[in-house]
Amino acid sequence: MTTPSITVTYLFDPLCGWCYAAAPALKYLQGVEGIEVALAPTGLFAGAGARPMDAQFAAYAWANDQRIQQLTGQPFTQAYRDHILGAANGRFDSGPATLALTAVAQTAPDRELEALHALQHARYVEGRDTAEPEVLGDLLRALGLADAAGLTLAPDAALHSLVAERVARAQATLRAVSARGVPQLVVGQGGALRLIGSDALLGPREKLRDHILSA
Repeated sequence: MTTPSITVTYLFDPLCGWCYAAAPALKYLQGVEGIEVALAPTGLFAGAGARPMDAQFAAYAWANDQRIQQLTGQPFTQAYRDHILGAANGRFDSGPATLALTAVAQTAPDRELEALHALQHARYVEGRDTAEPEVLGDLLRALGLADAAGLTLAPDAALHSLVAERVARAQATLRAVSARGVPQLVVGQGGALRLIGSDALLGPREKLRDHILSA
């Protein structure tokens, strides 16, 4: 008789630097037997949370990114600084990336975390603007996710509705566990939810696993 898997909900935003810092922990969890990771995009930097990439915000973001790199070792390259933070008329808007990931969730659900990691690497290492649908489409095609790429470039009403549902559900989960900001991990479903704070995502992997399995 097999033991039921524990569902871990990963609350994140694809443009969140600290979520990028947590990527190695998520890769590790994906390989732990008995743990199922469910992605829950919160829309933190989409819609009303989006903003222009002006010089002041770019300087703030770069300072924060350098702190993340020093603490975690996750790289933020000069290409990212030049082409993303330094882009003329750039936008800090996670709406397109959230839609692209939802397209993956709809067409190849077991590959959404892989796609998230690819988008993060493209942005922070290669300096490719994942707020642009054309860039997202290229990235998904390179992963062999042609159906998701097509939906990203020509989203239908059903996909927009699914994005709204996922974001609303993720925000409700954040409220249910009295959490602010991302990344966060939540163990359980329904009324039995337990928050595992973001610090655990940046600490020892075995300790994170034990936190989850002791639920």
